[in-house]
Amino acid sequence: MTAQERYVQDVIGALPRDERLRRQIEMEVRSHIAERMEHGETAEAAMRQLGDPVQLAESYLAAVPLVSASFLSRAGAKILDLVIYLLAVAPVALLAWFAFEVSGEALVPGILLVICLILIVPGFCLYTAIAEHRFSTTVGKSLAGLRVVRESGGRIGFGQALVRQLPLFLEVFWIDVLFALFTDKSQRAFEMVSKTRVVRADVARSPVAIVPRAIAV
Repeated sequence: MTAQERYVQDVIGALPRDERLRRQIEMEVRSHIAERMEHGETAEAAMRQLGDPVQLAESYLAAVPLVSASFLSRAGAKILDLVIYLLAVAPVALLAWFAFEVSGEALVPGILLVICLILIVPGFCLYTAIAEHRFSTTVGKSLAGLRVVRESGGRIGFGQALVRQLPLFLEVFWIDVLFALFTDKSQRAFEMVSKTRVVRADVARSPVAIVPRAIAV
């Protein structure tokens, strides 16, 4: 992979998982580099002028409107995610239950049930964190038309995704949720800590004239 290709991929990698938006910005970046090379600059010089890939991506995203998701849409998406997750793990738990019940060990099914209940919260949090980091959304949020992004609009890191799930582990989820009713960007307390937010994906995908501030001269 050439230095130019790595640069373009670094810019794209800092963007949320929206293929339409990524294709648009990728074309813009390649166009700016090609334009400078046509004027006699090297690819390296062109990339230096464009600046740091992450900052360039955030500069592009500054032109994309971010509209905070409503409290009700977020609650609906969370319920959808929980239902989908439980439906996915229920067959595995039931199969294990029946397998142990057939074995004749009377205490095993009860122990298995306790283990499953203990693992539900960590498993659900891990699923949510991985999905939000890799895809900028979960199944429930995708169905509700929502996306998780940095405050700048960029793709969130895995550490940020984990911090977003801490309220469930610390058993302060309801207190954390109440913050979303009173903050300007409808952010939960731990979203403010992780510098992330949930936005409407349909607005973020709207066609816009994207001009990065780093090269708007």
